[in-house]
Amino acid sequence: MIKKFTDLRVWKLAHELTLEVYKLTKQFPREEIYGIESQLRRSSASVGANIAEGFSRNTKKEYVQFLYTARGSLTETINHLILARDLKYISPETFENLDTQYEALGKQITSLIYVIKKTI
Repeated sequence: MIKKFTDLRVWKLAHELTLEVYKLTKQFPREEIYGIESQLRRSSASVGANIAEGFSRNTKKEYVQFLYTARGSLTETINHLILARDLKYISPETFENLDTQYEALGKQITSLIYVIKKTI
């Protein structure tokens, strides 16, 4: 039984990936603290934050809108990871691992949207 947003598998995965991004960005050059490091952390954290906020909204329609926003933040995060890879801040292997995990998270968010929309 799901009683709070922290019970959602999709939120748990988003949270785990955000923790990974924070660990990873600690290795970035100091000049990136207000650049890609900050952008990557914010977009990654936004995925879980929007899942959580949507869960607490009054209507299913609002919840779905926040899930769409979470999915947008996920795509933004992948974009920043591509940039970090191309700037050689992360290895191609690290990128592939995170990209695969974010792709799985995106599918979970899309599935949750589908399930909720069926009940509207």
